[in-house]
Amino acid sequence: MTGITGLGKKNNFVLVIRDADVVAAALRQALAEASPEERQGLERAAALVESTAAATETRLRARWVRARLADVGFTGDITSVAAVKALRQAEPKLSLLAAVQLQKEALAHPE
Repeated sequence: MTGITGLGKKNNFVLVIRDADVVAAALRQALAEASPEERQGLERAAALVESTAAATETRLRARWVRARLADVGFTGDITSVAAVKALRQAEPKLSLLAAVQLQKEALAHPE
């Protein structure tokens, strides 16, 4: 997930877009056609995609929050007000309410 949509004064949600099923299908097809030398790597890739696809939406949003905080160089305590400020700096259209909700999700799903 690389971005968020629908955020504004009246819309405080993060849309999670998943395309892991498309990637998994492509990997299964490649695996079916793979040479013996390629099989091990493709099997590992397929397993990684399947485990990622099993992640909940809240876990994906938590990862997104951590990634956005890292993008703006935030290295402090994720429970702090500074973390909310950094998240809003990373996503200027993010409302305060949405930023706090996302912070709570990140806290509920530590990496």
